[in-house]
Amino acid sequence: MAEILETDIVIIGGGIAGLWLNYRLRTAGYSTVLLERQSLGGGQSVRSQGIIHGGTKYALHGALTNASNAIADMPARWRACLKGEGDVDLTSARILSEHHYMWSRDRLMSKLTSFFASKAVRGRVEADDLEHRPEAFKDPGFHGNFYALNEIVVDVPSVINSLTSPFGDGIYQYDCAQHSSLELDNGKVNDLQLFGKNKRVRIKAKRYILAAGEGNESVLHSAQLQGPAMQRRPLHMVVVKHHYPHPIYAHCIGSGSKPLLTITTHYMADGQPVWYLGGNLAETGVELDKQTQLDSAKTIVKELLPWIDLGDAQWNSFMIHRAEPQQNAMLRPDSAFVHQSENIITCWPTKLALTPNLVDEVFAKLKQDNITPGAETDYNQLKFLNRPTVSQPVWEDLLS
Repeated sequence: MAEILETDIVIIGGGIAGLWLNYRLRTAGYSTVLLERQSLGGGQSVRSQGIIHGGTKYALHGALTNASNAIADMPARWRACLKGEGDVDLTSARILSEHHYMWSRDRLMSKLTSFFASKAVRGRVEADDLEHRPEAFKDPGFHGNFYALNEIVVDVPSVINSLTSPFGDGIYQYDCAQHSSLELDNGKVNDLQLFGKNKRVRIKAKRYILAAGEGNESVLHSAQLQGPAMQRRPLHMVVVKHHYPHPIYAHCIGSGSKPLLTITTHYMADGQPVWYLGGNLAETGVELDKQTQLDSAKTIVKELLPWIDLGDAQWNSFMIHRAEPQQNAMLRPDSAFVHQSENIITCWPTKLALTPNLVDEVFAKLKQDNITPGAETDYNQLKFLNRPTVSQPVWEDLLS
């Protein structure tokens, strides 16, 4: 006979979105069970560059867009949390840079320069003088424009640890897609069944929330649910281990509407710096094999940062997919996505920075349906399950 476990909310997916939601729910008094297939943050979260965007990169054609407006408040939300004054307490998380920056190889068009100086982007973009620039851009070889953005860069694994540690008692490792766990009746979940070690537990919850990124699709399919549909945005990211001493957190912009290159600096376990390269390089590189992409990366780094010598650097690349709700013509969603059908909520933050927005949307749906805390969850019934670990950064595997 299966044991019955009652809880208020089941969350499937242990990336930033699921963990942030779990934290908010627990502090609001809800009981939760969070189930992660492999390691915490092991899908998209630890493969992000950690940039908490404020929307500037979506306005490089010289006008604010829906996407840039939707994300404008997110740096302030994250900063509050990092100070211990926000929705979640991230004071133990590491800030890699208080600003993300933006530079141009040559002088920008006067139209874009005027836009960056306008009231429309005041508070988002500030021209940075030589004295206050990061060391990497004080070199006499640099002759372009330079701006400081009201954006921060965070160490994602440390954010995951901050979100996990207060409420680890309700976080478990389980593959809800492989085991076809969701038991449905006319599109509504009756329970979620967990199997293991000669034990079966049926979890009954008020809401079942899918926050598994790319994994949402397989969970939905295993339960024979038709939607919402998902799209994958492929990226061919590059990592570079080197000995250059000055960190860089910046977009390089040109005449197009996308950054030519986005660089963030991270560190191996032994302290050696690693550049993580994205931007247009990653988007246009999806059709290239590894060696061709690495050759492209070396060329563009040399062109955009000619005064920097990386010496005998170690280069590698890998493919990832950014999971998003399906859009017409594969357009990027402007904001976080939350969809409810019966007692199932499916969500994608679409961008790391929009996680607080996603959680707000979920709470709004719970309030609308009058879903309040109430169940007392006996976590002893789930002791047969393993606990997921925090995923290590991808460069630890690729560049060790």
